[in-house]
Amino acid sequence: LSPEAVAVDPAPFCHCVIPRFIRSPGFLDGLHQELASLDFREKSNDLYKFKQSDDLRKRKEPYISALRKVLFEEFREWVSAVIQVELEPTIDLSCAKYEYTDTLLCHDDELEGRRIAFILYLVPPWEKSDGGTLDLYSTDGHFQPQEVVKSLVPSWNSLAFFEVSPVSFHQVSEVLTEGKCRLSISGWFHGPSVARPPRYIESLLPRSPHIPFDHEILYEWINPVYLDMDSQAQIQEEFEERSEILLKNFLKGEKLQLVCEALQKEDIRWSSQGPPNKRYYHKAEEGSLPDILRKCLEFLRSEALFLLLSNFTGLKLHFLASSEDETEEGKATNSAGHKPKQGETSQEANGGVDQVDQPATGPQIEGARKNSSSVPLCMGELRHWTNGHYTLVHDTQMTEFALDLLFFCGCEDWDAEYGGFTSYIAKGEDEELLTVIPENNCLALVYRDTETLKFVKYINHRSLEHVKNHQSRAGFWDFSFVYYE
Repeated sequence: LSPEAVAVDPAPFCHCVIPRFIRSPGFLDGLHQELASLDFREKSNDLYKFKQSDDLRKRKEPYISALRKVLFEEFREWVSAVIQVELEPTIDLSCAKYEYTDTLLCHDDELEGRRIAFILYLVPPWEKSDGGTLDLYSTDGHFQPQEVVKSLVPSWNSLAFFEVSPVSFHQVSEVLTEGKCRLSISGWFHGPSVARPPRYIESLLPRSPHIPFDHEILYEWINPVYLDMDSQAQIQEEFEERSEILLKNFLKGEKLQLVCEALQKEDIRWSSQGPPNKRYYHKAEEGSLPDILRKCLEFLRSEALFLLLSNFTGLKLHFLASSEDETEEGKATNSAGHKPKQGETSQEANGGVDQVDQPATGPQIEGARKNSSSVPLCMGELRHWTNGHYTLVHDTQMTEFALDLLFFCGCEDWDAEYGGFTSYIAKGEDEELLTVIPENNCLALVYRDTETLKFVKYINHRSLEHVKNHQSRAGFWDFSFVYYE
């Protein structure tokens, strides 16, 4: 080890960088060769994408073994004296490779017993513009991360360590340079657990019942094929089998064009959504929206759409929709809520392909609500997605039965390699149950239960190729709504 004096920086949380950590260049070269010959497996989920070796705890290679001994004996004792905490000899060590577009998003390293995190860098000449920095976040009064206030650039044979605490939020920023590999050995020293404040629970987004717009709004916005009762019956059959469906060319062409043009207007105010350990994207402030976009949001909150979604899914999102205990014949209600007579097709009962009776309003609806145990509700927002945006699964995320609706705009030629897709996973699992890739003028419907979580995958540097092909805009937009029975 190098005997140079080092300083521990307390802000934004206790951390330290030791340059020239290992004195012998020959040792470093031998260590680098051993690490390069290890087997690495790709790890990818909502939080990260990089390659990691197996646990180095029992590796027999001479340089890896020697480093492990130094770290968990001499260096552990030194760190223990610096922070004045008795650290255990528990070995927790692995090797990671971050290459182009790899990243590890904002988190605090919290896990029972972890007290000190450390990273030894074995990288080629590295600049901040290469990405891959260790970014440290400030926190607010609720112990939630706010913004990056310090970035540590990796360098050959430097070791960074920091104290794991309720405020030790950090990330490895995306590697931006092709052909460069951010190789490091990292691990944790364990010790007595730190008392942690209660987890901050965010206030729930407001939910509202439908707003009273009748069937005419459907004709105004939707491709007529989706107003045909036979089509709706087929959609419902597929949805009930798979709990998801993608409806292509959903809006009328002229409406889509108006919406896409309006989304690019510069006077729309977009606000960043956080905190970064849960999400980062831009949300439109509804008061700043052009008229066509406000009307689109009204359409998505309309009574007529609630009933149409009931027909698409079999869910009871309107009092006129069939309930679960009704027969399968009864489930084929049309958009007016009446059922086909025996021997009558759905189309005939509905007065033809292009005829949708007006849903009941006023006293009828109020009376039905009084007799119902719950009123169907929705919440939604208009989001803009560009490079660096994402959402994460988190411990305080609510899970409940709900219908997700996503409608995408401005994502022609979008490639799944860019990220930005919505993934559904089972609680406690990384394996994806379903992936929804952005597709222009497509409406995605997904029904999820209390064991299902979702996230939007980090949009990486490759997405800038999309900007080159579509000069007038960056990224894409979606209308994201959730409906509750």
